[in-house]
Amino acid sequence: MTEKWSGSQLKFPSGYADTSLVMNSDVSAETGTQSETDATRDGEILTVMEVARFLRVPKSTVYKLARGGELPASKIGKHWRFLRRDIHEWMHSRSKQAA
Repeated sequence: MTEKWSGSQLKFPSGYADTSLVMNSDVSAETGTQSETDATRDGEILTVMEVARFLRVPKSTVYKLARGGELPASKIGKHWRFLRRDIHEWMHSRSKQAA
């Protein structure tokens, strides 16, 4: 279940029918939370940088989506914060709409 780098595109083993399995492990690796339970991770708060890495988009895209209300987010002072669970649900809803 490891990712293989081949040029500019990631190749995943054929066992990944659901992208959430790949996304879950990717964000866990990025944020260093693999030892936590799923329930704890669902409530984890992510920064703009972590969401940008997870979605593989520039930070400016995350800011634009959050400001426009398209991406579920909360602004605390001048900082945007995102719940992992909300980002996963947002991704799932977008992939269902595209199908």
